[in-house]
Amino acid sequence: MKNVCLIMGAGAGIGGNVALRFAKEGYHVGLCRRSDEVGLNKMVTNIRGAGGSASGYILNAVKENSIEEIISKIESEEGAIEVVVYNLGAQIGDRRLADTSYKAFELGWRMATFGLFRLASAVCPLMEERGKGTIIVTSATAAVRGNRGQHSHAAAMGGRRMLCQSLNAEFASKGIHVAHVIIDGVVDAPDTVGKLLGTEKFQKLRETKGMKHDGLILPDKVAETYFHLSQQHRSAWSHEIDIRAFSDTPWWNNESLVL
Repeated sequence: MKNVCLIMGAGAGIGGNVALRFAKEGYHVGLCRRSDEVGLNKMVTNIRGAGGSASGYILNAVKENSIEEIISKIESEEGAIEVVVYNLGAQIGDRRLADTSYKAFELGWRMATFGLFRLASAVCPLMEERGKGTIIVTSATAAVRGNRGQHSHAAAMGGRRMLCQSLNAEFASKGIHVAHVIIDGVVDAPDTVGKLLGTEKFQKLRETKGMKHDGLILPDKVAETYFHLSQQHRSAWSHEIDIRAFSDTPWWNNESLVL
């Protein structure tokens, strides 16, 4: 049985590219996504066609016991989970306080923070028993800066960041590396930004800022960073990093992140 990289949130952007990168290095990759079984199967087929090992799962992470059950299934059927990439987003769009319902606010927390807590509760004991493991958590500018219209997202991502710090405080000495990755900018990803903006606006953004301009964060380059994080020596672990395109203003100097 191979070592496994489990990806929670395996869309066509960061998640899917991370899967390709780890499969290339001999990992079995378990790809989980909420919907679009056709897209999921296509990714699994592409990985297998390139000589890699992969399995795909439709997963509603908010559903009770769904995360816990998929971890148990993969551990028993595929192998030891060595790396987990928690790539579930919690962006509900730009909403005023008055337009943010209790349900929408809570959903952001359930996806961004409670889901990560459930994942850690299920996988950390397994990694602790083996004395090693890596949990890479995709985060956002909202984790370190609250902007207008981002009440749900900022609260959820801020909680995600603090949870990562708490997990490190407890489990780093037991061989588990938790890396919180702040994606400080717009990712060239059709599954996330593309859906938020719509096809026409997303394509215009790609043409004016991305593509030859390199002003959008490229998912395959993020995947290189994620793989590097998973291979770091424990004497020099990175616990938090931020990723942004060269032309963007860093979060600490930026009044707002406008898509």
